[in-house]
Amino acid sequence: MEIASGPSTDSSAARTIPIDSSSILYEFKQQNLPACKPVLKPSYVITTFLLLGFIFLPIGLTTLCASRTVVEIVDRYDSECVPGAFRGNKVSFIKDSSLPKNCSRILKVRKHMKAPIYIYYQLDKLLSKSPKVCEKKNIAWKSDRDSKFGKQVYPHNFQNGTLIGGGKLDPNIPLSDQEDLIVWMRTAAFPSFRKLYGRIEEDLKADDVIVVHLMNNYNTYSFGGKKKLVLSTSSWLGGRNDFLGVAYISVGGSSIILSIVFLLFHIKIPR
Repeated sequence: MEIASGPSTDSSAARTIPIDSSSILYEFKQQNLPACKPVLKPSYVITTFLLLGFIFLPIGLTTLCASRTVVEIVDRYDSECVPGAFRGNKVSFIKDSSLPKNCSRILKVRKHMKAPIYIYYQLDKLLSKSPKVCEKKNIAWKSDRDSKFGKQVYPHNFQNGTLIGGGKLDPNIPLSDQEDLIVWMRTAAFPSFRKLYGRIEEDLKADDVIVVHLMNNYNTYSFGGKKKLVLSTSSWLGGRNDFLGVAYISVGGSSIILSIVFLLFHIKIPR
């Protein structure tokens, strides 16, 4: 008995799955999705640079004027607060704990300074002798006062001036209340920095004379550092900083100049 043989169909054979050419997946694989392809026409480029200039220039002028309204008094005292006998060897003077480090600086107000007036220092511990004028509250971060510096913890080794240098702390005041120390303990971002020490809550008139009593304790002579006392007002932008205003003016001015250059090229060589 013969059985007729013919082509057999295997059910396990691979099946071809049709792909819908209108699906998003297909369009994505074929890179046929619509995209924004702006054409840089001369009119668009000139208008863009011109708008940038008109936006950046007023912002730069406003911020620069605000920075210039800040009045500062900067007095460098590290070289003046050394006795004449030690001018040639300042390191030995600052390391000798038996020598007095008291120093008085006389500052003259050139322009009217509106309160609050902030007192800054660089690399030293400024000890003001005018508690009625200088306010040292609310100059540190609240998180530092409440959490980082406790009420009962007091580092007695801070009193060892020969070990660490600098001034001494008052053991009767908790660390969380010594905000000048809290501010000092914050690491500065750059080698040159200012630390807030206090505030003066009274206006200072032009030609007023301020006598500041300080102690020249911190050793900056070993590495050629500088110590300055700074009295400064503030604006809505903070302290004095011309960089932001100059940067905006530079970008705005450059944009306007480029728009003019492109306009001249477009007039001379139109596309």
